[in-house]
Amino acid sequence: MAALLEASTDPAYGAAVVAVGADREGTEGIARAERAGFATFVTPFSKFADRAEWNAELAERIGAYEPDLVVSAGFMRLLGPEVLNRYTVINIHPALLPAFPGAHAVRDALAYGVKITGATVHIVDEGVDTGPVIDQVAVRVEPGDDVASLHARIKTVEREMLVDVVGRLAREGWTLRDRDVRLGSGPASTHE
Repeated sequence: MAALLEASTDPAYGAAVVAVGADREGTEGIARAERAGFATFVTPFSKFADRAEWNAELAERIGAYEPDLVVSAGFMRLLGPEVLNRYTVINIHPALLPAFPGAHAVRDALAYGVKITGATVHIVDEGVDTGPVIDQVAVRVEPGDDVASLHARIKTVEREMLVDVVGRLAREGWTLRDRDVRLGSGPASTHE
């Protein structure tokens, strides 16, 4: 998220961050955004009776900022139809989806013994890391890698890829047909 905040300060980037939100108090992401002068909000999951109620409130909180795109970076909650039917949401994931979805992708890739893993930016749907892929970057698993060392290298490519993809979505537009996401379709997004 820090890389997006920084990139958005350049007018040539083409995308502006309108707010940063979180599902719990005291996150470094919220603190960093506040220090940089960005609007923030927190919608604590624990304050709601169920997931649908939380998603409905989250959708309203997001809507107050009228975003064209919602970027999930380090946000570890499943979003429901209350959010996903109102907004296009993209997510960054530390694996080459559809391999190794979920919260332990780096650990799972190492345990499986893959030689190449990576990062994926995808459109969020109601599944766990099952949405259409926008872009992917491969990262080689090095001898002696552990979760921390591999994840550190993946995070480096994630930051670059997320900044690139968000900027391109904003500047060039995109289309989605079935599961095929195409960048560069013009200024407006299209869902066919």
